[in-house]
Amino acid sequence: MYKENYYIITGGPGVGKTSLINELGSRGYNTVSEVAREIIKHQVETNGKALPWSDRKLYSDLMLKHSIGDYLRLAESPEIFFFDRGIPDTYGYEVLLGFQIEKNLDMAVREYKYNRTVFILPPWEDIYHTDTERKQDYEEAVNTYMVMRSVYTQLGYNLIEVPKLPVEERADFVLQTR
Repeated sequence: MYKENYYIITGGPGVGKTSLINELGSRGYNTVSEVAREIIKHQVETNGKALPWSDRKLYSDLMLKHSIGDYLRLAESPEIFFFDRGIPDTYGYEVLLGFQIEKNLDMAVREYKYNRTVFILPPWEDIYHTDTERKQDYEEAVNTYMVMRSVYTQLGYNLIEVPKLPVEERADFVLQTR
């Protein structure tokens, strides 16, 4: 069953997802932050190994656990939520890395469904930059976008590409299109 009030914003790294989520939040909409950045920050602070440059499988497992937790924590609310990535992004991450998809991940993307309309932000080299949590180069960002596009389509979602516009106009587009 799809949660029609759960909207995912996805794409490769460095394409403005978090800025878009923050803009939607500043307009009073409920938003859910990307779990990956929080995991990375926590792992770095605690000298953990669940990092994309250390133990990618453990990192992916934590992303799945936290994403399911966010999904379930809000499940009873009828309000609209915009998610900075969703459970299918973990699936896409594992496809990108060539991992064998385990049963629990396969079951999660089939059991915990979001609104069929998913907003995907395309690669945008002009705004792309790396930081302490984002170490991928632009080519990997493009590859991630392509995998996310493929995975979400295979899972039955309807992808809407968000135009390369200032963040306020991107938010307007999302709100008018949903």
